Amino acid sequence: MWVVALAAGLWGTSALMRDPLAQELPAPTIVLYEHAIIALLLSPWIIPAFSALARSGPGTITAMVVVGGGSSALATTLFTMAFATGDPVTPQVLQKLQPVFAVVLAVVLLGERLTPRFAWFALPALAGAWFLAFPDPFGVGVHTATAAVLAVGAAALWACGTVLGRLAGARLPATHVTTLRFTIALPVALSITVATGSPLSVSPSQLPSLLALAVIPGLAALALYYWGLARTAASRASLAELTFPLVSALVGVTVLGASLSWSQWAGAALVLASVTAMTLSRSRTTPTGVAAPPIPEPTRA
Repeated sequence: MWVVALAAGLWGTSALMRDPLAQELPAPTIVLYEHAIIALLLSPWIIPAFSALARSGPGTITAMVVVGGGSSALATTLFTMAFATGDPVTPQVLQKLQPVFAVVLAVVLLGERLTPRFAWFALPALAGAWFLAFPDPFGVGVHTATAAVLAVGAAALWACGTVLGRLAGARLPATHVTTLRFTIALPVALSITVATGSPLSVSPSQLPSLLALAVIPGLAALALYYWGLARTAASRASLAELTFPLVSALVGVTVLGASLSWSQWAGAALVLASVTAMTLSRSRTTPTGVAAPPIPEPTRA
């Protein structure tokens, strides 16, 4: 459980690197280098992973293309853009909406069944997200909505990756899914960078932050998370993952100078409480919100 908490806490440090970089570089450039570094670190597994993918069938291949291109390259670009237009806390806490989107997509794509009680979790979570996203929740304009839309869009794409990752994970080992995700995302990230006219080069002074972003809240956190998750009950892991938004808020407020209104703090608490309650209910023998078939856990975004 403590390893899961450590991994989630490392995700929360993302803003330390991503927020300053987003003030200096376009989001596509940051995402390109982030994926290039991770793909390089995973290079020993690239050939075995693609060999396994070629034998897995067209459904798995399609799932991994969508996961790599949409749920990794595009979603991370939207998430990084949210930092450039908003505060460093809100985009990260809004990612806790990802399980809500994932459950809805699982109903459509995996045949999972929702019970009416799912609304008791989803509706408060969405209401909390609204209060968190806007300092004045009753006076929302186009400009103030931009960061929230980008962050929620990233959460929805990552949720899609969760569901499609379950499909791919039924045929591929987790190591191969992770390797394929970042390797497939790399040419997509390059295409986004070129299409938007973003620079392909960075200054030497920016390389340490890009390396830290890829390794610490990226690859290292992912490796720790799955090692710990295999040894931790789902209900305890869901509580351990609360270190992610807690560290995000702590970093944003104490280090990056973010300031949230009382309604945003209340919204954050409502999101965390609702999603945690939903996760705990799904871990029971008889879920209260969703009935799901046993499917291997996917790779996290």
